[in-house]
Amino acid sequence: MVLEEGRVLAVRKESMAALLLFFLLAVSAVSADEDAFIGVNLGTDLSDMPSPTQVVALLKAQNIRHIRLYDADRAMLLALANTGIQVTVSVPNDQLLGIGQSNATAANWIARNVIAHVPATNITSIAVGSEVLSALPNAAPVLVSALKFIHSALVASNLDRQIKVSTPHSSAIILDSFPPSQAFFNRSWDPVMVPLLKFLQSTDSYLMLNVYPYYDYMQSNGVIPLDYALFRPLPPNKEAVDANTLLHYTNVFDAIVDAAYFAMSYLNFTKLPIVVTESGWPSKGDSSEPDATLDNANTYNSNLIRHVLNNTGTPKHPGIAVSTYIYELYNEDLRPGSVSEKNWGLFNANGVPVYTLHLTGAGTVLANDTTNQTFCVAKEGADQKMLQAALDWACGPGKVDCSPLLQGQPCYEPDNVLTHATYAVNAYFQRMAKSSGTCDFKGVATVTTTDPSHGTCIFPGSGGRNSSFINGTSLAPSSNSTTSGCLSLFFYSGGSFTSSVIIGLLVLSAVFL
Repeated sequence: MVLEEGRVLAVRKESMAALLLFFLLAVSAVSADEDAFIGVNLGTDLSDMPSPTQVVALLKAQNIRHIRLYDADRAMLLALANTGIQVTVSVPNDQLLGIGQSNATAANWIARNVIAHVPATNITSIAVGSEVLSALPNAAPVLVSALKFIHSALVASNLDRQIKVSTPHSSAIILDSFPPSQAFFNRSWDPVMVPLLKFLQSTDSYLMLNVYPYYDYMQSNGVIPLDYALFRPLPPNKEAVDANTLLHYTNVFDAIVDAAYFAMSYLNFTKLPIVVTESGWPSKGDSSEPDATLDNANTYNSNLIRHVLNNTGTPKHPGIAVSTYIYELYNEDLRPGSVSEKNWGLFNANGVPVYTLHLTGAGTVLANDTTNQTFCVAKEGADQKMLQAALDWACGPGKVDCSPLLQGQPCYEPDNVLTHATYAVNAYFQRMAKSSGTCDFKGVATVTTTDPSHGTCIFPGSGGRNSSFINGTSLAPSSNSTTSGCLSLFFYSGGSFTSSVIIGLLVLSAVFL
């Protein structure tokens, strides 16, 4: 049953008194013992996937303290070490059958992907599979076994108290989700859901749920108002009312979460908290997805973050934390499917925000507007000769002051062409006020929001005390400077770094911009 605007939906034939008694028994069962958090999901279907160190730098810059990985990538886990960022690792669906059928396989998975990284990497939960009941139903019979085997391996390593085990579900397994008090899980999955919920309760874990109001809105054929899906304020007469409980619902997100609470209650599980492992809104769609827009994505995610971090809770459980992971950190241009499938990210692959979230008064997470905090960096793995040529051009015809790269100066170390080229191309990029096309250098440079400054080497544009540029204006050497009015060519020979003053005409074989 879907929501109808401004209408109180009728109750079923069950006695109102019985439903009200059930509601009173269940409404306060979940306890509030911690504040809610906002995390992000890290997808990897990108043609130009940022390096793990770049991902971690972005997480730090945005004060993101929780991340969910769709696997247990070793390089990513190593990069997250000693950051304190709380990490959810995942058993991919294609490994589920093996783990669900073998305790030894599960133990090996834990040894390789968890024990090898803790405590340096702060792994706090494991997501076993993803939407298994709806996406991989043939693996459903071994799902609970997989969770138990993974948990047993954690117990054997004395890690079960700090690392929780659960499995993310699509909200599609909840039937008849409005009114929430009448919601129930698809009964055909009772043989899985009942032992699963028993396991979660016995291990002090939580139900992982993916909540996508965008899809509920799209599939409602106009019945669900857009404002209701986007958390926009509604007049009282437009709010959805659950006639059984008289609870008012001002957004789809709360209604779905409460539907899950009630569905668990009907199976006699009233103490399990919920963590929303995925939620978001696409910023771009094809002609059949007119509401996948930048403005709607910004509105939804901004309102979602405020709603979660304010510990608003839901009408059924006000003040109870519903921690949520936003789907997702980056746009995934290689993701199959419609245009919208590629455009759920908060950031592009280079770290530049897809849009600037409106988060005034919502804390510090994701509140750092990095729109104007962009840098130009040389690409790792780029051809060394091309990097050298870019360095030469920026420090010569590009008129960049490269004196900080000289031996004994703050940016001399590390003494390699990649690092020195990064300083030079960024200095040019900042000098040109970050104009479009000024960070390419024949494809060996790219824009990023990660500040490449290190140690006492403060890069132009970083705002550090040794910055060479302020607001895009060059603090160039004076006309009395020995480097003014000449072209400097920086090159490497046997690992040493040299500056030579070229007298006369310098002819470059290629133009890099």
